[in-house]
Amino acid sequence: MAVAKEQQWVSSFQEANDTNEELTAHGKFFTCTYLLDMETKKVLIQMHAGKVEKITVDPGPLDSYQFAIRASADTWQKFSMPTPPPMYHGIWAASFQRDMKLEGDLIVLMQNLRCITTQLELLRVVGSPV
Repeated sequence: MAVAKEQQWVSSFQEANDTNEELTAHGKFFTCTYLLDMETKKVLIQMHAGKVEKITVDPGPLDSYQFAIRASADTWQKFSMPTPPPMYHGIWAASFQRDMKLEGDLIVLMQNLRCITTQLELLRVVGSPV
């Protein structure tokens, strides 16, 4: 049952991303692989030209990524609310005031910041997998 729920989330997130007008307009160079570490669940997202190429839930230890955004399940749940509480509204607020950590090649994160921000805001529509 949990696998079906995960697959439904993956499909919903991919559809929300691939039909998002802002990501379509700004995503031409949004090509990277990154990890969302949600404490009890990890999600590896591979992007190519603004479209989701592949999403892997709970990737293996040899699956590579350029950067990771790590936080507790509680932080991701609050971050994913339609109207998040104060200090859960963005990755900078959550990293400065909560337990969110940004790791890896942060240059790639910064090069894609507008698209990453838009993409993470889609969690407020489709929800968090945790």
